[in-house]
Amino acid sequence: MRGLTEKQRDILSFIETFQDRSGMPPTVQEIADNFNVKSSTIFAHLRALQRKNQLARSSKARSISLTHQRTPAAKLPPGIWTIPLLGRVSAGEPAESLEYMEAELPIPAGFAGCNSPAKLYALRIQGESMRDLGIFDGDIVVVTPVETVRPGDIVVALVQGGETTVKSYFPINATTIELRPANPEYQPQFHHKDQVRIQGRVLSLIRHY
Repeated sequence: MRGLTEKQRDILSFIETFQDRSGMPPTVQEIADNFNVKSSTIFAHLRALQRKNQLARSSKARSISLTHQRTPAAKLPPGIWTIPLLGRVSAGEPAESLEYMEAELPIPAGFAGCNSPAKLYALRIQGESMRDLGIFDGDIVVVTPVETVRPGDIVVALVQGGETTVKSYFPINATTIELRPANPEYQPQFHHKDQVRIQGRVLSLIRHY
């Protein structure tokens, strides 16, 4: 799933925190100063966030506004974070990638040993291919972006063509990886490593009854 990059989530979090603290949105230069980058870099991120329907802005100063209703940090109960719920991802055959945020999900601070909510996002599962590992249709998985994964990790994988799926990761050899379901009704998927990009590792599951 393409979703938001870690830097884009950090920028949204900074805009929200700045506005909660000062009562107005930051300027582009204030965002750039916070991240110690050029303003042109921030302009590029803001344009990407506009395309992803995360914010709106005009040419006027301090015109940035967040598109989605976000809970101000000051109003959250103590010890609670929020992370973006980015939509559905397939736990069956690969499904078309979704990139827009549906909502914000409250979780306990320090969830799964993480020290920042900026490192986490959530996805809603669609399909039953991971049912034997206790992941069912409609469940929400909490994911952390990673650069490397270990054999057997449950991952969110972006398959060539812009499709995403949740499967267990197993390297077969130097060039081939297996995305393995946990349901005998589904076949394993074998791909050249260059055709798959690991978007994150599943940390935990949230189920509502």
